[in-house]
Amino acid sequence: MTDQVVHSAVQPFSARAALPWAVGLSVYALLLIAGPRLLGDPDSYSHIEVGRWIIAHGTLPTSDPFSFSKHGAPWITFEWLSEVVYAGAYAVSGWPGVVVVAAAAIALAFGLFTSFLLRELSPTLTLLMVIAAVVLLAPHMLARPHVLVLPVMVTWAAALVRCMDRGGPPPYWALPLLVLWTNLHGSVVLALGLIGPAVLEALAREERSEWPRLLLRWLPFSALAVAASCLTPHGPEPLLMPLTTLGLGSALAWIGEWRPQDFSHIGGFELLLLAGIFALSRGVTLPVVRTLVVIGLLHFALAQVRNADLLAMLAPLYLAAPLGRQFGKRSADDAEGSSRGLNWVAFGVLVAMSGAALARDIRPVANITPQAAIAQADLANAGRVLNDYSFGGYLIFAGIPTFIDGRGELYGGPFIDRYNRALALVDLADLLKLLDEYDIGATLLAPRTPAVAMLDRLPQWQRVYSDDVAVVHKRRDTPQR
Repeated sequence: MTDQVVHSAVQPFSARAALPWAVGLSVYALLLIAGPRLLGDPDSYSHIEVGRWIIAHGTLPTSDPFSFSKHGAPWITFEWLSEVVYAGAYAVSGWPGVVVVAAAAIALAFGLFTSFLLRELSPTLTLLMVIAAVVLLAPHMLARPHVLVLPVMVTWAAALVRCMDRGGPPPYWALPLLVLWTNLHGSVVLALGLIGPAVLEALAREERSEWPRLLLRWLPFSALAVAASCLTPHGPEPLLMPLTTLGLGSALAWIGEWRPQDFSHIGGFELLLLAGIFALSRGVTLPVVRTLVVIGLLHFALAQVRNADLLAMLAPLYLAAPLGRQFGKRSADDAEGSSRGLNWVAFGVLVAMSGAALARDIRPVANITPQAAIAQADLANAGRVLNDYSFGGYLIFAGIPTFIDGRGELYGGPFIDRYNRALALVDLADLLKLLDEYDIGATLLAPRTPAVAMLDRLPQWQRVYSDDVAVVHKRRDTPQR
């Protein structure tokens, strides 16, 4: 038997076929093992409760039903589809189901991400890009709407980048992705923004005499993209969501994910940034449009911690083709090979891991779950509760009206700023005023909140419960409701 016959009979899986599955399943396994880590954000509680409200009422809310400080104020949820998905998963399988849904979305995004990079890069360079993306995205791997849109975002961006790499026509097939994106998360304006670089690079590639033809080619696609982004129960309002968030102004500084990157200690973001600078010093060059895209993504990531997601998942897609040309693309062998058997094996592993995860007892982390404090202090019957920002999600989940929670677009910048200044004792007089103005009957605050020590000293307030998660004070003359 010749070597040629042996090679034909036992054909190994190609890197292109195996690596996306390997990356996706590895990420999925790690996330399932770290299950409670995905439930470390208080908004996971509130998103599920909003989803349950939508399912129970058969409609979307148009005013706030969850707080007492803004009850009845105009409010809509831009992430309704994600919330229904999470609520459905919770109804079927509890918290393990929520973890499986979030982990599967993240794993799918990384599998697609790997597959798209392998079009231009060798497996080694692809893995380096994937590892960098995992490091940047790790702090934001949470059971929240933004992770459900990650596979959609990666596919949309890759479709546009493919046009840039090949000089092809607009990807009309990808337009339905925008309908899904705009109903899953309020960041669909980013999808429209990514059309710009594709148009600019097409113009830069052609003579000026060809510009009218190119613009006419992209104009219908852009118009349809805007129309697709408006196909929501709220019409075009999701397009304005980023402006609403940025309108919070100085109040954003009180919210961890909206703060600038912190370089007071060495972290993964800084190390990757320094590695990128080193690579540039070794002669890595990029086309002008790609350079501008990466600079823009880097600016967003530096300005706000949460935008590291965009740098992690989008920048490598724009870098892949230029780096492939400089350092060598994948070999032809990597592009060939049967994958049907691999797909079945990988799917079996996926099902087995999901089943094992659904059988586990997974719950949200303790520091956002003041369950014992609420039960022991009977806060359900204590009147209006001034709550810690991080407890707002659980209070909504428990059916107790909140003073504040993660819906910044509802409360607005001045309200959030006033609340934080009062609890930090920046404005002590306003803390006392706030307690009376909103007829607060009890407080539910994290132990290290400065206002806790002040409440301990106020004669009209009494500490009735405390543990490592929360401290409860009640007004001595708490009104009965």
